[in-house]
Amino acid sequence: HPRFLHRSRGLGDVYKRQLCVLCASVAGINMMNESEFHTIADQTIADIQDAIDDSGADIDYEEVGGVLTLEFENGTKIIFSKQPPAMQLWMAARSGGFHFDYAAEHRQWLCDSGDNEELYAMLSRLSTEQSGETVELSAP
Repeated sequence: HPRFLHRSRGLGDVYKRQLCVLCASVAGINMMNESEFHTIADQTIADIQDAIDDSGADIDYEEVGGVLTLEFENGTKIIFSKQPPAMQLWMAARSGGFHFDYAAEHRQWLCDSGDNEELYAMLSRLSTEQSGETVELSAP
């Protein structure tokens, strides 16, 4: 069971990611319902905005309907969106797209690829790359 994730074929060519309940319990991952997901994801999106304000970085942002768009002085963007069917936050940046799973035991979002980089660490790194200035964003 690679990375505790399984794919199941949906209608047509649509694929949905599902977390195997057995694998989740073995890995110590807490399952959450859709309401809990929205509460945690919405709070995270608000926390990212606060982190930007606290950092002093020159980043404009706008949140509409659970989609948070960060825009840098050079016109590049990073976009966050909630993905309830997958229970993930997705981030689109100039360097690619990234998916984050919530690790309840650590109370943080972790990228589901590579070295499981924590959301704020990756966002700081990618913001620095895109803006050309050092950006350090901290989790609350």
